[in-house]
Amino acid sequence: MPQKLSAKGRRDKAKRDLAAAKTPDRRKKKAENQRERRKAAKKHGINWLINKDYDHTKKRFVKVSQNRGNYGKGTKPESK
Repeated sequence: MPQKLSAKGRRDKAKRDLAAAKTPDRRKKKAENQRERRKAAKKHGINWLINKDYDHTKKRFVKVSQNRGNYGKGTKPESK
């Protein structure tokens, strides 16, 4: 469900999201994710990747639902 934002809020959020996506850390993680997905698709087939995300901390593929919010602990501890 999308957020209900005003036009200005939507524009501001788009700027913030783009700036966050372009940080060196995010670019590095995106490149790693793309490399690993290509390698896994070649090894296991593209259907094996359905509902899986690459976990940068565990260095393996996990279910999408598990790879959100630090496995139920939230993201606050990560920012310390």
